[in-house]
Amino acid sequence: MKVLLSLFLIVSSFSYGQQIKFKNALVVGQFEKNEDRYAMELNLVELLQQNGYKAMPSFNVLKQGEAMVDLLNDSIRKIIQSKGIDAIIVLNVRGYDRRFKASESNIPIKEMLEMSSIYHIYRDEATSVTFEFTIYDLNHQIIGRSLLKCGNVSDRDSVMKRFRKKLPKMILKEWKS
Repeated sequence: MKVLLSLFLIVSSFSYGQQIKFKNALVVGQFEKNEDRYAMELNLVELLQQNGYKAMPSFNVLKQGEAMVDLLNDSIRKIIQSKGIDAIIVLNVRGYDRRFKASESNIPIKEMLEMSSIYHIYRDEATSVTFEFTIYDLNHQIIGRSLLKCGNVSDRDSVMKRFRKKLPKMILKEWKS
C-alpha cells in the first residue's frame, strides 16, 4: 500500500510541474468595467505575441454587448478555429491577497463564461492583486491554470505596470509554445 501511495505522489508531482501547452489563444477578460476588460485583454494578447504565440482578444470576435457565453456558438467557434486558435484563456482577478492558490474546481467553460466578476483591477485598500488564468482547449476541457501575483501596487497604473513586467516571466516558466 505504501508503494502505491509513493508511486501516486511521484506521478502527481510530475504532472503538476508540467508546462501548459498551447500555440494560439483567444483571450477573454472577466472584469466588471469594459475599459478594464479591454486593457487586460490587449495587454495579455500583446505579451503572448511577444513570446511567440498567436493571440486574439475576445472583443475582436464578439459584438459589443454580446454575452461571453456566445463564444461557444458553432459559428463563432468556426471563426476561432479558422484563425488557428487552439486554446481559450479566461483572465480574471482572483482577489487582493498574496496567499491565493489556483482554483482546483473543474468549472465547465460555459459556467466560467456566464460568471461575472465583482473585482476591479485595483481596489483602494489593496497592496496586492492576484490574477487567475484558466486555460481551456477547444473541446472545453481545462488544460491548466496559473496565478500571477502583483504586489506593491498603489493604483490602477501600477497594477498594469507590474502585470506587464511579471507576465512574460510566467509565460516562459509555466506556458509552453
